[in-house]
Amino acid sequence: MQILLYFFIAFFTFIIMEGFTWWLHKYVMHGFMWFLHKDHHEKGEGVFEKNDWFFLIFAIPSWLLIMLGVIYQAYWSIAIGTGLTLYGLAYFIVHEVIIHQRIKLFTRSDNNYIRTIRWAHKMHHKHINKHEGESFGFLWVAKKYWDKIKDDNKRNSI
Repeated sequence: MQILLYFFIAFFTFIIMEGFTWWLHKYVMHGFMWFLHKDHHEKGEGVFEKNDWFFLIFAIPSWLLIMLGVIYQAYWSIAIGTGLTLYGLAYFIVHEVIIHQRIKLFTRSDNNYIRTIRWAHKMHHKHINKHEGESFGFLWVAKKYWDKIKDDNKRNSI
């Protein structure tokens, strides 16, 4: 029964990360750490961006929670670290692979969810400075973006 609790903790951690990520993106990445995130909003050459440092910054708490949980047999800590790690994996797949196509998979998807997150992210990137912006979330997409894709589908079916 206790293992179910740890699965729940990991799942709950994954879920609350969406709100936390929105806040981090809007107020930290578009705030005092804009110097790292700015190049993500600009066309540049090369494979890597300064923005990629956030991968390491966000991986450290996951690693520490899992490592310390193993050392001290604090399974709740491992569960939280696992939830953070799974969210990071989802972020990588959705943001780097599906949206920005850093790895060429899912390039021509007709899936409504994929089209919606791509559109929302495109609207986020149309703002090139740190003070303006929209769509700071990641997995959850506002209704107006779903409506846009739904309208596109109606227009294309006529």
